[in-house]
Parts: sequence; structure tokens; C-alpha cells
Amino acid sequence: MIAKLLIANRGEIACRIIRTARAMGIATVAVYSDADARALHVRQADEAVHIGPSPAAESYLVGDKIIAAAKQTGADAIHPGYGFLSENAGFAQAVIDAGLIWVGPKPASIEAMGLKDAAKTLMMEAGVPVTPGYLGTDQSAERLKKEADAIGYPVLIKAVAGGGGKGMRKVDKAEDFEADLQSCRREAKASFSNDEVLLEKWITSPRHIEVQVFGDSHGNVVHLFERDCSLQRRHQKVIEEAPAPGMDEATREEICAAAVRAAKAVDYEGAGTIEFIADASEGLRADRIFFMEMNTRLQVEHPVTEEITGVDLVEWQLRVAAGEPIPLQQEDLAITGHAIEARLYAEDPSSGFLPSTGPLDHFDLGSEGRIETGVAEGDMISPHYDPMVAKLVVWEKTRADAIEALADIAESVEVWPVKTNAAFLANALLEDDFVEAQLDTGFIERKLDRLVGDDAPDDAIWQAAADFTVLDAIEENAPRPIGFRLNADPRVAATLFHKGESRTVDVIGERGAAHATGFVEDARTVVFADGQSFEFALESRGSGAAAAGSGAILAPMPGKVIAVDVAEGDRVTAGQRLMVLEAMKMEHALTAPFDGTVTELSAATGGQVQVEAVLCVVEPAEE
Repeated sequence: MIAKLLIANRGEIACRIIRTARAMGIATVAVYSDADARALHVRQADEAVHIGPSPAAESYLVGDKIIAAAKQTGADAIHPGYGFLSENAGFAQAVIDAGLIWVGPKPASIEAMGLKDAAKTLMMEAGVPVTPGYLGTDQSAERLKKEADAIGYPVLIKAVAGGGGKGMRKVDKAEDFEADLQSCRREAKASFSNDEVLLEKWITSPRHIEVQVFGDSHGNVVHLFERDCSLQRRHQKVIEEAPAPGMDEATREEICAAAVRAAKAVDYEGAGTIEFIADASEGLRADRIFFMEMNTRLQVEHPVTEEITGVDLVEWQLRVAAGEPIPLQQEDLAITGHAIEARLYAEDPSSGFLPSTGPLDHFDLGSEGRIETGVAEGDMISPHYDPMVAKLVVWEKTRADAIEALADIAESVEVWPVKTNAAFLANALLEDDFVEAQLDTGFIERKLDRLVGDDAPDDAIWQAAADFTVLDAIEENAPRPIGFRLNADPRVAATLFHKGESRTVDVIGERGAAHATGFVEDARTVVFADGQSFEFALESRGSGAAAAGSGAILAPMPGKVIAVDVAEGDRVTAGQRLMVLEAMKMEHALTAPFDGTVTELSAATGGQVQVEAVLCVVEPAEE
């Protein structure tokens, strides 16, 4: 068995691996960048080694530094987690060449599945059904456009080395193809150092179904049933569940058997996932489910499989990497109950899901369900890494009970001042079509306005804020903005300000109105309700309007300018792209707010910018 394990990752997955390793009596070593010097995974590990500056390209993606850290601490194995170097065959081989145990599949298996076009060819040879499309080596824009036209729109452009929703674009019409191809290639190059793409026919009513597989060095391969990951935004999974709703036993048997064939075709060892796209226009049918790709690593959503099977997949990874056989045979595995996972992101749905960074002054995810996180109160959400801060996981006997339990957890999330998508998650879970399992990958996009909702506090929230403010003043015997009226019935009221609006609200006198919680500090009251946070100032702080005026284009977050499409003096139209900002592994296009002229331009391609920096000013056109 492994004696000391180095975890070549960070955040919640590092903490997750540490937990299982500790239960197995395995010592753990964390690695960390400058930004993560005080991170939770560093605090939880038995040892920790600094491996470089904050950018992942200078720390978590530098294999030599990670192997050196393992040698330095006497670790005998490396677990890559997911993301970063987890599917890098070269790194896997370097770990093995260094005399260390690689907790993952053989480098040849990673290589075989690493490029989507080659993987699809291999799967066709193994008798696994694949989506129609173009896998050719001619990567010229002209050839790709010709093939897309032949396939028919909508068509999906996918980076051949992609994963995690990066380097993917759905193209709805021919005239958009060239621009989407360029954007896809830029993102693919930045994320995977490979800008080659393939094309696939866009399935009209697609559901994302994946099968968890596991192999060992003794020739055994089993599946641990399927997961449904159809609820996605920008090709990034948001809510996952197991088993897939509407999956009958005959279809399950066929899709899981196909997944096992796929794993055996690459002599697979360890945890892996075979991802399928299903045409669900007539429900789930085996003859309408197509192979998309294989992820040669542990998946973010692995907890839902663990919950319905009772298996610790990380423990299996460590045992199999040490040469042991898979602990259970196929006939020993069964589905019990229903599990759902929701990804809690540090982002603001009301502002187009822009990432939200900064300190976690208040961080309480409750005590219900299974919470997987890599942060705690007082930690920082860094702009350098993925914005997922936690996974909220529940298991119940029925899907309906699981939905209700997870929605309750999401609505109880208390995070401040960082914004989260908790309310958005709760709205998605409680949406009628989700409850009735009417799912496809376009679910979120179609219902986006309703799911995002309104971030303005309603009357009940204002009332809760007033109650918290006054009751806190009474308990602390501190001065607060509380008003009394002479020559009238007794009245206690609080004057509050929120984003330029002020109200004087009569106090009811019971803390926790509108099922809210909150606190008062530093001349402000913060109220948590239904997964959202609302900050009320106890004195006027102005309207908060941008000083540069309504035509100022401000950086919505810290990031790097990767494209500038205009120059000073250019005339622009409303909605026209002005520039592209890259942050938190995503591209964000900044557009003109109205017809006008670019009068100032301070952004330059390649430049780093800070949040709310004025990048450009557009003066409105004269009417």
C-alpha cells in the first residue's frame, strides 16, 4: 500500500483526497502556489511544499516542480486530482520514470483518449456508437467551414484536446462559423496548447449521460452505472445526478456495456468516465446514444456515484494504483436511492455570471447533506483558478426527496461579500421541468431569465434588514439609525440604503423575518435569504454609479486583455464587440452599450487589468 501521497492539485479535490488518504492511514503532502499559501488543503495535509507563483502555468502545471516536491518529502505516489496535469500523458510517464506510483491510468491510455478525433476513431473500431461529424486532419478554416456546411447547422466545434467545456462553440448559422472558430481556437490554445478542432452534428434534444468505469492491472473492468449531467451553462456542468432519470434497465445495460468496451479498448486502469450524448427527443434509447469522449481521471461529479453505490472511488484509485484488484465485481454493485450534486460557484448570475473574487468574510454552507469544499471562512477566492468553491451533494431514497433536500441546502447558503450562484441553483432544482425530468443541455439557456431572477431585495428583505439593525442595536446598546415620532403612536424605524435606494422601515421586532438570517457590522447590515446576500448601508454612500459615466466600459474583474477590436475615433453600434477579457479560464466579450464613438481607449492586447478599471469610453451618437 502507498505510504505517503503527494496531491498534485488544490482546492476541494485536494481536500477530498486528503480525507480518504487519512482514513486509510496514508500520509499526505500538499503543493501550493503563492496564492494558496494559507489554503485549506495546505492546512489539512501532513506536509506542504511551495511550488511557485500564483498563475497555474508557473506552479500547478509545472510537472518537474511537483515531482521534485515528491522526492523532497519522500512521497511514493502522486495523485493528480482532476484538471491541471491529470490527463497529461507526459507528466504521468515522468512520474513513473521517477520511480513513483502514478494514481491514474497508464500514459498510453491517456494518450489514446486525449485527442477527441483519434478517440472517436478508436471507439468506432471497438463497436461504440459515435456522433456524426468531421475528424479530419485538414484544419484549414476553409475545409472546416465546408465540412460544417455539409453536416448542417447547428454544428458543434470542439477542441480535440479539450475538456471541462473549454474550447467548445455551438454555431447556429453559417455566417457565424468563422468568428466562433477563431474564438474556439484561441481558448483551446490558451487552455491546452493545441488549437486543433473537430466538428460534430448538434443533437437537437441532447442529454449528457456518462458512465463511471473502473479498471485494474489484473484485467478487470467494471462500471458503476450512469450519471446525468445535462444541466449545463456554456458547456460547463452545473447540476449532476445519478442514476439518470428515465433510464430503463435495457438501455442502462447497453450503454454501460458500451462503456466497458470502450475502457477495455484502451487497456484502462483506474477511474474513468465514458461520456455520451443522447438524442432524448423520444426518451432515452440505446440506439440514440453516442460516444463523445473519455475523461481519463476522476470526475468533479464522482460523489453522486459514490452515494448511490456506497463506494469510495478515491480509495479504489489508491488501492488499484498500488497493484490491488478492484475490491468488488460487477455483480456486487447496485444502485440504491438517488443522489444529486450542485456546483456552487463564486459568480454573480445577475451580472452575467461574472466571477466574484475576494475574501470570504462570512462562509456558512450549513450542516446538511455532503459538502465538498476547499475553502473556509476567512479564506480568499483567487482570480487565478476555477471559480467553483464547493459541491453540494445529497442522497435520498427518491429523486423527488433529493431535489427538495438539495434546494433547501442551496437556499440556506450564506456567503459574503463574494457572490455565489446558490439562488440560481435552487431555482433550477425547483423548476417544473427539472422536477418532471424534462431535461436537455439547453435547459438552463432557455430558462435563464427565470432562473437568474431578480437580485433586488423585496419588501420582506428590507423588513428583515430593519429588524436585524434595530435588534442588534438593542442587544449591543449601540447607536443605529433608528427613528421615533413625537405626538403619534409609538414607532421604531430604521433608515437603510441599498444601491442608491433609501427606505425608512418600521421595525416588527422579530429577528429573522422572511426566513432570513443576517448580521450587523461596520455601519452595514447583511441579510441572507433564498441563497442570496443583500448588503444595506446604515448611512448614505451615494448611488454607486461609475465615475467615468454611462459610456465607460469597466473591467468586470481582474484579467488579461486578449483582443481589442476598436481604436479611438471608431464609430460603434450597440452590442458590437469592443474587446475580449480573459479571466478565471474563460473569455468575456465587452460590448458597446449604445451607438456612438470610441473617445478613449486605455486597453491594449496582452495587458493585465484590475477590476473596475476604465478600459474604453463610448460617447453616445447624437440623435
